[in-house]
Amino acid sequence: MKTVTFRQLRVFVEVARHLSFVRAAESLHLTPPAVTMQVKELESAIELPLFDREGRKVSLTTAGEYFLVYAKRMLATLKDADDAMARFRKLESGVLSVGMVATAKYFVPRLLTRFREEHPGVELRLRVGNNREALADMLQQGEVDLAIMGRPPKALAMRAESFAAHPHVFVAPPGHPILRRGRPTVAEVAEHPLIVREPASGTRALMDRFFADHRVEPRIAMEMPSNETIKQAVMAGMGLSFLSLHTLGLELHSQLIELVHVEETPIVRNWNIVHMQSKLLSPAAEALRYFVLEHGEAYLAEHDRPWMPGHGDAPSPPRAPS
Repeated sequence: MKTVTFRQLRVFVEVARHLSFVRAAESLHLTPPAVTMQVKELESAIELPLFDREGRKVSLTTAGEYFLVYAKRMLATLKDADDAMARFRKLESGVLSVGMVATAKYFVPRLLTRFREEHPGVELRLRVGNNREALADMLQQGEVDLAIMGRPPKALAMRAESFAAHPHVFVAPPGHPILRRGRPTVAEVAEHPLIVREPASGTRALMDRFFADHRVEPRIAMEMPSNETIKQAVMAGMGLSFLSLHTLGLELHSQLIELVHVEETPIVRNWNIVHMQSKLLSPAAEALRYFVLEHGEAYLAEHDRPWMPGHGDAPSPPRAPS
């Protein structure tokens, strides 16, 4: 183990993440032979195979699965040390890893582009977690410095700071009978098949709580882990859905999907910028945190204002706990 290098650990973790030497090479801006060589040198140093290779199929060995846990810890510790030294140097530079739930990908890249214009010395890397549980795991493992998400799991010691409202709405394909009811009740919506996110999703948890509060049992027709797939299913006429308003701008503008103005909606949660309480943020991470807290709400208000139900003729709905 004495000859193991951090470069080898980074390459190993990237191959393990993609389960592909080619995709890892693309991510690391290396050639596939260079990635293969680094992994072989690492396997030689620890005297155990880390991957099973069957043609183009790559999988972790049992030893590789165990070693991956320690490799991530070592890289996270090195990143923490680098961040601590950056605080002494007071540098707003270096690599900053930002995680986001899939729903946030519709606005976070543009928001970060604005941040980078003010902080050109910071190299940003984005990671997407399909749901809040996956993103919380990235934070806990030190794979991302900050994350943009809804409410983080309560069981983990995380600091979550709200920066903007996050409205959720019911949607239907154009011409659906529910649209003729004006402002349907929750019970009326529950009569129709619903295409919904998976149980680990914050959007799904919010929807389940909404129906439970009204003592109504919804008709769950399908569960899907992708907002895009759900939108396509709604447009195809397969059912209604409950989604973040921030995922719907293009479809609403093109009139491919219609809002269903269900009573007591939209339901408004909060967007949060989150980090582990035990993590000492680098100057670059602190700069991004302050930027999001200062500019995030104005940006998102501008982004979703045209599509808010009742915009211009009704007060904003109460905000649900974040």
